[in-house]
Amino acid sequence: MSEVEATLQRINSHKGIVGTIIVDKEGKPIRTTADAELTEKYAELMPDLAGMARSLVRDLDPQNDLEFLRIRAKENEIMISPHEDFTLIAIQELNPAAQTE
Repeated sequence: MSEVEATLQRINSHKGIVGTIIVDKEGKPIRTTADAELTEKYAELMPDLAGMARSLVRDLDPQNDLEFLRIRAKENEIMISPHEDFTLIAIQELNPAAQTE
């Protein structure tokens, strides 16, 4: 578990990280550094999105697979790293200077 803790600590030390969430295959949170409301919302929706993206990548090239998905929204970026047994989700606030309206 120390390797997992070290990885989460490294991710959370980056500027603007709101939280990290690790969910199992069923979408249930295993570990989180985000608040309960944010964890529930992202844990429910992001694994399904990653699954759809993985299907799209495989449809385009059956020899390929999704390794990482980065989504930029108006207020934050959502980074998803799907693995066989779990999915890692990191939420990062955007730099206000980088936002355009």
